[in-house]
Amino acid sequence: MDLATLLGILGAFGIITAAVITGGNALGFLNLPSILIVVGGTSLVVLSRVTLAQFLGAFKVAMKAFLHKGQAPEELIHEAVTLAKIVRKDGILAIEDKPISHPFFAKGINMCIDGQDTDVIKHCLANDINLTIQHQSAGADMFSATGDVAPAMGMIGTLIGLVQMLSSMEDPKSIGPAMAVALLTTLYGAILANAFALPIAAKLKLRSREESLNKKLILESISGIQSGTHPKVLEQMLINYLPQEQRDTYASVD
Repeated sequence: MDLATLLGILGAFGIITAAVITGGNALGFLNLPSILIVVGGTSLVVLSRVTLAQFLGAFKVAMKAFLHKGQAPEELIHEAVTLAKIVRKDGILAIEDKPISHPFFAKGINMCIDGQDTDVIKHCLANDINLTIQHQSAGADMFSATGDVAPAMGMIGTLIGLVQMLSSMEDPKSIGPAMAVALLTTLYGAILANAFALPIAAKLKLRSREESLNKKLILESISGIQSGTHPKVLEQMLINYLPQEQRDTYASVD
């Protein structure tokens, strides 16, 4: 569970809700036509940009913003160096029954054990990385599109409300309430975009970068293990994947 995403989004909605409630007349902020225009209109416009399968699949990808917890690169480096030591001493078959934490890492090691050519393994794993990035980018793009469309749909709803308000100017008492309803669609669009869709899109892009970096680290680890690179040399190569501040505090494998 990613508490940062959960607390951030729930906290944002909580503050907005608290502001509405403490300001009085909370029911005045509820308007069904405005909700239909913003939520329904935004969903349909975004749907028109992609296929139905991509639209529905984006929600599954979005769960990574809340539930996915990537493996720390330091753990992968330690695991790679440990495996490299075993392989250098006893051969590649010595790690056949060793538990491997990351599925992508396990896939590459199994290909090594099966005797696959180095170029074949690199091509297969690199293709896996590229396809994963494409799939995750599609989900992030969906929520970015929602963030773009929602404020525009809110403005459309506001313009509709203003037209309806101006058409009934003969009743001055109705102008204030009608204006309030007209502005609600702009409010809904801004909330949907900035408190939900855009944060989800940003977190999915972050998750994609983290996973891509981990898989590239694993790809280099597998290449080093298969070629018999000295564990200490491999470790120094893999440390380059860490941010500078983590390199300074990194603890080498004994």
